[in-house]
Order: sequence, then structure tokens, then C-alpha cells
Amino acid sequence: MLGQRQGIIVWLYSLKQAKMLRKFGNVHYVSKRLKYVVLYCDLEDAEGIMEKINSYSFVKKVEPSYKPFLKDEYENSKPDKAKEYDYKMGI
Repeated sequence: MLGQRQGIIVWLYSLKQAKMLRKFGNVHYVSKRLKYVVLYCDLEDAEGIMEKINSYSFVKKVEPSYKPFLKDEYENSKPDKAKEYDYKMGI
């Protein structure tokens, strides 16, 4: 249903224009205290959207989210024997 998505963090000077960012993708979160917006868009369109958003005067900075590019396979995924024993004891 959904393709690959890319998160974009948009730092703003004022939150008055936060609603205007809805035309670029799905607005996931708006921080009132730190004045930023988390926006999700298609992975293929992310670079172009970041350039368009950065050209606005009310935007302080635009950062991409690196979550789709992180490795999610871990080296040591087996639990220690000592910890496993403690969990069985209920400690």
C-alpha cells in the first residue's frame, strides 16, 4: 500500500506556516516548543521536496531522517546466560 517513505525534519522560525507544509507530504508531528515539523514523503521525491521547502523564507533548516538507511541487523542478538537465569527467577 505505501512505498518507501523518507522522514524530513523542517526547522521553522514561526509555526504559523506549519499547515502549509501538508501539501508536500504527511505531517506526522509538530513541536510547539522547539518549532519543528516532522514530515513524511516518498523516498524518490525527498531531495526535490527538501530543496523546495528550504527555499521558503520561514524555514530555518531542513534535515533528512537517516532511519531508512540504518542497518537493523545486530551482531550479538543472543541474551547472556546469566541474564536469562535472572529472568526465570523473577528478579
